[in-house]
Amino acid sequence: MDYCLQLTQTSDLCRVRFPAMASTCEVIFDTTDATLALALGQLVQEETQRIERHLSRYRDDNIIFQINNANGVAVVVDDETADMLDFAATLWQLSNGLFDITSGKLRAIWHFDGSDNIPEQAAVDAILPLIGWQKVQWQRPTLILPAGMEIDLGGIGKEYAVDKTYDLVKSQFKEAFLVNFGGDLRVQGPRKNGHPWQVGIETVTDENNNNMQQQETIIDISHGGLATSGDSRRYLLKNNQRYSHILNPLTGWPVVSAPRSITTIAPTCVEAGLCSSLAMLMGINAEAFLEEQNVTYWSIR
Repeated sequence: MDYCLQLTQTSDLCRVRFPAMASTCEVIFDTTDATLALALGQLVQEETQRIERHLSRYRDDNIIFQINNANGVAVVVDDETADMLDFAATLWQLSNGLFDITSGKLRAIWHFDGSDNIPEQAAVDAILPLIGWQKVQWQRPTLILPAGMEIDLGGIGKEYAVDKTYDLVKSQFKEAFLVNFGGDLRVQGPRKNGHPWQVGIETVTDENNNNMQQQETIIDISHGGLATSGDSRRYLLKNNQRYSHILNPLTGWPVVSAPRSITTIAPTCVEAGLCSSLAMLMGINAEAFLEEQNVTYWSIR
């Protein structure tokens, strides 16, 4: 199915856009060859749609649905899914259980729509027994997920798609280009004019102080990936307290004292997304964590 692939052109660039993964996805090519840009954009769109079909939790015809509805029966997965599960298991270990792909069950009670609808502790307590990667039996390529539990690869899926499509374009296009899926991106540069790509970090607002403004930061980047984690669009607000959509799977509640936004740069988009996500999960220690890892970052509190 074709989802509105759009091509726009300026004096020195071609941009291809399409919707996928609940985001606007785009590739910007440092070329004026619109025919080439459109052909490459179609390949990117097809690969992105393939990944989304394969790994989305919103479908009822893929391996994720099969796993989540197996009721405790063993499921043998394909190599791509196995790679993602191996990566998720590594992240769970590195974060001491804070990054957990089984935590999606909390969506049933947490709805980050900007309202003041905070769930009762009893509702959180009822779901916590269905969360915890340590309860999953994973021996590649076989996974046994206890009945009632779910997995959700959304926390790493978009960054994975960025890197996969980046590799696809790089194999056929030798000039500079930028892959951007909803603000998570990867670039090849510098551009023909010798300049790096310029990327803006989204500003945040303060619901308690409408006059507060954050000056936009422009980042120069010629190689590598960039990712941002934050709560600018998904949050709850009650009694002047903001509840981030980033949940601690050990408590079932939003992470406390995390930055409003963390942006990181790394060799790949997956690595950048890993760093920004883990930093947010560290709460008040987000910046200290990134400094320990020697990661280039921008933080907004």
